[in-house]
Amino acid sequence: MSLSVLAALENAMHDISSGLLAPTIAVLLFFVAFVVFETGSLVVEYFSQRRRAKVNIPALLDSFKGQKAEDIEAKIEQSPLFRRQKAVLGQLIKHRDLTALSHQALARKLLANEELYYLKITNRTDLVARLGPMLGLMATLIPLGPGLIAMGQGDTKTLADALLTAFDATVTGLATAGVAYAISRLRKRWYDEYLSSLEALLESLLEVLPCEQRIAK
Repeated sequence: MSLSVLAALENAMHDISSGLLAPTIAVLLFFVAFVVFETGSLVVEYFSQRRRAKVNIPALLDSFKGQKAEDIEAKIEQSPLFRRQKAVLGQLIKHRDLTALSHQALARKLLANEELYYLKITNRTDLVARLGPMLGLMATLIPLGPGLIAMGQGDTKTLADALLTAFDATVTGLATAGVAYAISRLRKRWYDEYLSSLEALLESLLEVLPCEQRIAK
């Protein structure tokens, strides 16, 4: 009785394992398409924004001193800052009538929103970098079972097909993971620099805007 139960469990596990092969391969192919899309998006992002956005942050900060809010806002709009940076700084200037504590809380919130926005972008490729090798290993091991059985029966063609599927899955999983990891690392370096510059600009505005308000009064 116990042997029949064990055999039934093994058959069920084999059926589940065999049934996972097609979805695993489908997800790996989706990862390939996703990585190609992200690579294109990375190239577009570099040539449309990163390559042209060369801002002298210290000089821009110095230009804020002694200026009114309207003049600071105009300087920001004329600068080569990114569109999202200009929007964040514009929000801080727009709410300059808040108290000092509320103004600082708003600046922290705006910066946190930007960090979350870019974290979501890098999390996508981070997920592929982690799951790619796992799914590649799954799609490698699943066909090896039938391949080994075929080898025991002398069916070399089935064995060759199983090994080919296994090797292709391994290469696909590792390749997508490697490219996704490289994209994540490059973008994180860009975004860290972006957020660092934005934080400096926000802190400078927090110091300059109250001064401007006191002068106006």
